[in-house]
Amino acid sequence: MTPILPLKDFAAIVRNLCRPDGETEWIEYKRNYVNPEEVGRYISALANGAALNEEPFGYLMWGVVDKTGELVGTTFDPKTAKKGNEPLETWLLRLLNPKIQFGFHVVEVDDNRIVVAEVHAAVNVPVIFRNVDYIRVGSVTKPLREVPERERALWRIFDKTPYEGRVNLDGMEASDALGLLDWPAYFRLLKFPVPQDLALAAGTLSSDGLLRQNEANSWGVANLGALLFAEDLGNFPVLARKTVRVIQYPGKSRMETTREHVFNSGYASGFERLIDYMDALLPSREVIHNGIRENVAAFPNVAVRELIANMLIHQDLAATGTGPMVEVFADRIEISNPGESLVAAERMIDAPPRSRNEAMAGLMRRIGICEERGSGIDKAMLSIELAQLPPPLFETPPGATRVTVFARRDFKEMSKMDRIRAVYQHSCLRYIMGEKTTNATLRERFGISNANSAVVSRLLGDALKAGVIVIEDEAAGFRSRAYIPFWAAANKTEQII
Repeated sequence: MTPILPLKDFAAIVRNLCRPDGETEWIEYKRNYVNPEEVGRYISALANGAALNEEPFGYLMWGVVDKTGELVGTTFDPKTAKKGNEPLETWLLRLLNPKIQFGFHVVEVDDNRIVVAEVHAAVNVPVIFRNVDYIRVGSVTKPLREVPERERALWRIFDKTPYEGRVNLDGMEASDALGLLDWPAYFRLLKFPVPQDLALAAGTLSSDGLLRQNEANSWGVANLGALLFAEDLGNFPVLARKTVRVIQYPGKSRMETTREHVFNSGYASGFERLIDYMDALLPSREVIHNGIRENVAAFPNVAVRELIANMLIHQDLAATGTGPMVEVFADRIEISNPGESLVAAERMIDAPPRSRNEAMAGLMRRIGICEERGSGIDKAMLSIELAQLPPPLFETPPGATRVTVFARRDFKEMSKMDRIRAVYQHSCLRYIMGEKTTNATLRERFGISNANSAVVSRLLGDALKAGVIVIEDEAAGFRSRAYIPFWAAANKTEQII
């Protein structure tokens, strides 16, 4: 497994942590190797103990005398240790849940060979080993269920600590922490002068929650810093699956892949590269305007940009094994992120946004990558309407959120459900802008001539039957009717009351 920190840092960590009565709920000493079952219980307990004490990591160290913290060295070799015929580390990973990041490190400290197992603190849920979660009570390891007050305290910690604020890598010099980030991009994007003094740079990033300095004056990279400004998210094993994947298919299915590209850099520092890649990848179509042939993007650039930014900001960062993804088909783009939307799919346009990741959303707004609350979706929807594309489809399949933007189709090629969805989305956009939906506005939306207004009248009737819109004023004559979204009728009643 990839080490969490460079080897050079562990001598200092061992010296700092090994002292008389130094064992804690997140530190354990062992003189020599113990059996694999005990190691598994320790890892569970140390991960949970570190989380309870708001420490980024727990440590299990071999070659250290219990109680005194004296360094004596060990012959334990984690590379050759096995459980049966299975390598120890592989066996432990199989029985620990969720799959936390931990690694074994061998280091020489004062001529003593010390083995350190560094265990990432539990995130969101307790770490279990063989279906039991453990915790440290002083220097004693117990099943968590036997200590209910600590179990309650641990869940309170999970509830209060946002994912972005948790330290990902710790125990570094400021220069090493900065070296993992494209930190000059932070200053450039915020239009600040790039400082020459690394201490000043680290302090500024720390004030925005991107870096953290601990009591021992060593530095760590917070998840927020890594996600937005990592040189390579692969350097942060816990976040390695959070990279953005762009996959292109030649047809309408996933049977064949034309190309796949993974963007390993941070979301903020790499955003323009991602958008430039999408602009180059997406097709254009030829239109004739005032007798002149022009190439127009098949998908509005504004919509692609805003929906990708939305995908990044609103993903569930705690979801494991998956990340944000953009799939380009011959007839559509699917933009998906882990985590079901906190807003119902039918209220994406009008409802105030609810973000899981407030710190990330706030900084990306300051940088200019995303809009003020909710206006990004509005801009995307307006650009799609102006291009007279089919209405996008918002979906929340289990564990994910997906937005599909369709390539241009004539009105007659759209399905009945597509047309009704277009009417609903049009009415939502008009309503939040303080305007009404009418036969005339829908003719403009679909590019239908005045002579075919009866087609739109029938469509409005279909949308009324489907319950997605209502007539604003039942007393109005047929030709004067205006329509509003179904949810707006309740708003009007509340305003009257």
